[in-house]
Amino acid sequence: MPVAPGGEGGATPADAVSGLVVVWCALRLVRLRRRPLSGTAAVVLGLPVVGFAVAAVGAASPGAALTGFARYLQIFVLVPAAVVLLVRDRRDFRLLAWSFVGLALWQGAIGVHQYATGTGASYMGEEIRAVGTFGAADVMGMATVVAFGLVCAVGLALGAGPARQRAAAVGCSLVLLAPLALSFSRGAWIATAVAVVAQLALAGMRRAVRVLAVVAAACVVLMGGFGVGTAMLQERISSITQVTDAPDQSVTDRYTMWAAAVDMWRQHPVAGVGLKGFPEHRDGHASLALSSGSDTEGAGAAFRKQPLLSPHNMYLLVLSEQGLVGLLALAGSWLALLLCGVRGLVRVRRSDAAATGPEPESAPGGAGRADVPFGGLRGLERAVGIPGLVRGPDAAGAGRPGSDPDAVAAGRPASGVARGLDCALVACGLIVWQLVDFVYGDIGGPSTALTAVCFGLVAWWALVDPASAAPVGAADGPGEEAARSGAAVGCSGEAAAR
Repeated sequence: MPVAPGGEGGATPADAVSGLVVVWCALRLVRLRRRPLSGTAAVVLGLPVVGFAVAAVGAASPGAALTGFARYLQIFVLVPAAVVLLVRDRRDFRLLAWSFVGLALWQGAIGVHQYATGTGASYMGEEIRAVGTFGAADVMGMATVVAFGLVCAVGLALGAGPARQRAAAVGCSLVLLAPLALSFSRGAWIATAVAVVAQLALAGMRRAVRVLAVVAAACVVLMGGFGVGTAMLQERISSITQVTDAPDQSVTDRYTMWAAAVDMWRQHPVAGVGLKGFPEHRDGHASLALSSGSDTEGAGAAFRKQPLLSPHNMYLLVLSEQGLVGLLALAGSWLALLLCGVRGLVRVRRSDAAATGPEPESAPGGAGRADVPFGGLRGLERAVGIPGLVRGPDAAGAGRPGSDPDAVAAGRPASGVARGLDCALVACGLIVWQLVDFVYGDIGGPSTALTAVCFGLVAWWALVDPASAAPVGAADGPGEEAARSGAAVGCSGEAAAR
């Protein structure tokens, strides 16, 4: 991540670090003589290379072909594959997810400070837009990082795990709402809302309704405390529904570049105009409504006109530069990750239900549960929709027939909560967020390296974790998970799914 504002483009320290990770992973594989990936993982992760290679052949210059090919290979193939190979088990997965949350809290704290002190990027004539360390030239950077952290926190809160960790995840998700709102990024808002709703729905509809009610109340409290910012937030939110009736210049530029990208594809439907070809062909396909660039200022940077070099839509960018071949290959890989990830989530919930069975009914008069007025702490858990959130004798089903008091006291997952559900919800939430956000943005800037790590996390759950990678019909018993996941990545002797 950058530590000082800058907007000159090119490689960033994050790109250099990601390259070192890929090299180290390759050397580790050679030294240990392990099989890199399973056949399915190799096909899913390697499929986009076909589109990249075809588009590189049609690039305007060898330099553009080389840099474009290397960039796409880094973000969508090499770094995700390295993450898949380096993540050993679900414990590593959770550690990486918590790292997302920690990074989001750091960037969010800087963003809130920028808003409070008027040292952020310029927005409506005031330097109040929260951009973190990314600067005014990359206003989407902090919003992306905070959104990733929020999605990870929601997944960790809804899944299995120690009660304290889930309580911390709930607190982090609520705290991250503030910097996400102060980023004034409509695309990040929409993608986060869709991803969180999808996570809640996958965790259970009744829980989804309860949690959404709590989040809605928290949003009202947070927005009510912003004072002057409330009017700006309301105006920004209302502008989402006015993009067709009264679009601002940024929306007009976006629609104009979308039309230009579609026009490029119509002239080159199979292989597109070539990698890095959109800026060169933009003026020949865009209407006069397109402005000369976007104005950036603030957060330590002077005023400058930033050129519009992409359509701010990943699907249209790929379609215009790589044609149908590239779009089908890349989108097909993403769709495979989504379907395999959801399949793993369904298997986790199904295997847990088969192992625990239905919850025994309470005896008349409340026997079999703690007799606490108004439902006690269990009532609070039911209201929030997160079982095991509160520790103690009344937490996570204590006193219910068949429950394990020692597990409850130790804060371990209660029966009825699927092990691995948190990993599944994090992975599914991240891929949904990314697929929705690509409608309003594309790759570029230092946060792109984090996007590559995000795809690696999703790929590990979808292609390596035994809940997703096991053949159809295979039973994933708790004792078999470690061996299966270890075999998938050649990590014999290591526990691969806890």
